[in-house]
Amino acid sequence: MAKGNGKKLIAQNKKAYHEYFIEDVYQAGISLAGTEVKSLRAGKCSLKESFIRMENGQAFIYNMHISPYEQGNIFNKDPLRVRRLLLHKNEIRKIAQQVQAAGYTVVPLKVYFDRSYVKVDIALAKGKKLYDKRETIAKNDQRRQAEKEFKIRNLTL
Repeated sequence: MAKGNGKKLIAQNKKAYHEYFIEDVYQAGISLAGTEVKSLRAGKCSLKESFIRMENGQAFIYNMHISPYEQGNIFNKDPLRVRRLLLHKNEIRKIAQQVQAAGYTVVPLKVYFDRSYVKVDIALAKGKKLYDKRETIAKNDQRRQAEKEFKIRNLTL
């Protein structure tokens, strides 16, 4: 666990940064059962195919896979069950308006422990086209190459 901020990363959705332009990021709590929290402490979580929907003034995360707790028994929940996200009503309203009007989508970015609470970073995002993805890859390659050359130049001085 990181000493300064008390945050411990559980899972990250790296594909989201490749597939979408990230506009706004919100921190949300998540409603979990006890055995799910224990499984998360063991780091058994996946965000690969997960997405978020706003329904009836509430936010829900779908397809977030939390493996069943190994020492759990009848209290284990379905690994892919729908889980409620805990956000303020004005945040939910704001996100829902953006999704309706501007054509944004809401994707989870990462799941982590903030002190003893499980938090999810969710993002308001717009989908990238294929040429945007190629452009992003090219920029990252150029940046990496420049850093490598800078490092080599500084080592020879």
